[in-house]
Amino acid sequence: MSEIVIGGLGPGSKDLVSDAVHRLTKSHTTFLRTRKHPSADAFADLDSFDHLYESHQSVLEVYEAITEQLVLEAIERGTIGYLVPGSPLIAERTVDLLRQRKEVSIKVLPSVSFIDLAWERLHVDPVDRGVTIVDGQSFETEVARLSGPLLVAQCDNRFVLSDIKLSLEVENPPKVTVLQRLGLDDEAIFEVEWENLDREFEPDPLTSLWIPELPLSGPVGSILELYALVRRLRKECPWDRDQTPSSLIPGLLEEANEVVEAIELIESDEGSLDDLIEELGDLLFHIMMQGAIGEEGQTFGMADVAHGIRDKMIRRHPHIFARDPDAPMPSKEQLAEQWAAIKAAEGAEAKNSRK
Repeated sequence: MSEIVIGGLGPGSKDLVSDAVHRLTKSHTTFLRTRKHPSADAFADLDSFDHLYESHQSVLEVYEAITEQLVLEAIERGTIGYLVPGSPLIAERTVDLLRQRKEVSIKVLPSVSFIDLAWERLHVDPVDRGVTIVDGQSFETEVARLSGPLLVAQCDNRFVLSDIKLSLEVENPPKVTVLQRLGLDDEAIFEVEWENLDREFEPDPLTSLWIPELPLSGPVGSILELYALVRRLRKECPWDRDQTPSSLIPGLLEEANEVVEAIELIESDEGSLDDLIEELGDLLFHIMMQGAIGEEGQTFGMADVAHGIRDKMIRRHPHIFARDPDAPMPSKEQLAEQWAAIKAAEGAEAKNSRK
């Protein structure tokens, strides 16, 4: 089978490029992902894929084109080399794409990464701190699940920095440490406020960000903040502390009816979205109160509620989660019948389990 041997150019200094990489370039035809890296000057005779960055609209399209060309070269030549910035094992999307190809085998040469220098400059033990490393190119899509200390790699242009800045929806965003060109003579390490992330300095391919503590953002962060408030009220407010599941029923019914009324008023052009948002919030508060009471009694918690409805929706939507991709989507009538049948089967199973 054809083989692609992948090496890294290291964090920036030519002294940190391994001997194995130099031997690779002498023994096999080798390609550079890009020449926009200080160590690339040591390989002046190698072809790069920089031209693809100008002929494609997105970075992912570029990486896919590089992957395709590398596979074709390997099939034609037998074994080729491929050099990427930093380490092939850290935030290198083309390596991930190459591993998915069945036509070639992949061998990775150990390489020094910028993160080795980053931990030293930051005086951080990444294992002890539980650091997450994320690609700046995908920060916007991953931020909803991210929290805690983060090292963000490949922040190489203002568009990436702007996407990172705008993706965080919190009242008090963290201060960021910028790491640039680590190990080179013009190394720079400095702090910036979150709101100035895309305008206070000039990014380059050797720019990364250290975020000491990223708060949860978006819906997840807001939900957790509200649940923390509910828990505090249960501990500190005499009225909230005295409530029981049954004592909350009148208020729960009232809030549910007010949600219905708010929706009907909007549909008749007499209500407002602000009123609906407020009523939904009141109802959500009641749901979280029930969850907090269950958690205190160690009978159930909000995680059980969330997992239960998630699992139920997966079971009742087999046309989404278990349908053959080649099969047609059922009609609305078929979906209604399917829903009723699954619900009836669940009811029968629950009844049998109680016997």
